[in-house]
Amino acid sequence: MIKKSLALVSLSWGIVCVSSMWSAVAQVSTPSLVQPPLRLFRVETGPTPRVGWLGWDEQLFPGGNPSLPLGDRPTLLAAIDHSLSYLEKRSAIAAYQNYPVRGITHDRVRRSLIRFRQLLVSSKSTAELQVAVRREFDFYRSVGNDGRGTVKFTAYYEPVYYASRVRTGEYRYPLYRRPPDFDQWPQPHPKRVDLEGEDGLLGERSRLRGLEILWFRDRWEAYMVHIQGSAQIELTEGIRTSVGFAGGTDYPWTSIGRQLSKDGKLAANQLNMPGIINFFRNYPQEMNNYLPRWERFVFFQENPGRPATGSINVPVTAERSIATDKSLMPAGALALIHTSLPYVGSNGQMEYRTVNRFVLDQDTGSAIRGPGRVDYFMGSGQVAGDRAGVTGGNGSLYYLLLKR
Repeated sequence: MIKKSLALVSLSWGIVCVSSMWSAVAQVSTPSLVQPPLRLFRVETGPTPRVGWLGWDEQLFPGGNPSLPLGDRPTLLAAIDHSLSYLEKRSAIAAYQNYPVRGITHDRVRRSLIRFRQLLVSSKSTAELQVAVRREFDFYRSVGNDGRGTVKFTAYYEPVYYASRVRTGEYRYPLYRRPPDFDQWPQPHPKRVDLEGEDGLLGERSRLRGLEILWFRDRWEAYMVHIQGSAQIELTEGIRTSVGFAGGTDYPWTSIGRQLSKDGKLAANQLNMPGIINFFRNYPQEMNNYLPRWERFVFFQENPGRPATGSINVPVTAERSIATDKSLMPAGALALIHTSLPYVGSNGQMEYRTVNRFVLDQDTGSAIRGPGRVDYFMGSGQVAGDRAGVTGGNGSLYYLLLKR
């Protein structure tokens, strides 16, 4: 997650959103796993490329995406290299020793990434790459949340906020560093309300007093950093820094969007980030009621200059990294998603496009559980946040492994 304990910012929350950059979201029920999370999926391997077939990633090469006139092949290459660096680590080797799907091994995942990288560099077009991938790779499809491959997609992002290093009358809401004795805290841990109060201003009376890193002027923004697990920060003195996940208390994700819906405060068509933000803008006092319902409390560390980082401890890449349940899905592996994603249209409004997108599985999150959940990393900043906030729908998830 970016350490997503982070909840997802999207329809999943009924808003949102976790990980190492982690994502406030409605949970999707998952059948108990009496079968492997992935199944070999047969694809046609003929020589004729076709738009819409698996492997047709229009964003890679020039001309495929108006917002990326040169394509984003270098971006995908960088994401692949991040996964290859992870797979060199002993922790990666250990993670694959008992992987539950026969035939998916550390060595095969690594060789698959190397070969795909070679094809990506040598291919001259989307069509050429698609034909090569379908010829040389097996596709393993997630069984999804229904056993038939239906996967719920949400998205997360790294926000950019203003904050102060000192408390002022304007900047009052703190982020805290991890207590040095946190490992000795008895269970059950204190709840969010115990550590920051209903109004987020427990301050001098909190057991966390003295551990403040930064102060925010907007309580919702401070809360969103907890959800996302990391953020870029513009300090009041004009310097930029960043904060990242450093730990958290042991409580499950609670969807604030779902809570608002249950209480009749939001209609079904308002269960997205814009709807939730608008509600709290109109009724700010309601934050005292709803924000403490997510009982987990997240701690942070300052990481000046460090990019958003996933649960496998490599940078996550905008549009090319996903978060999944790492107890089930192969960490660092090459994947392909098929779903609908929002883009800002020429009129400034969001429009949805069905995409096939090559991605790397590099993150996880406390709200991402089971084989039927994917959280897609949109990137950093306001536009990424706007897109993440209205991402939510079903699709399919495939992992690509070299044929034997």
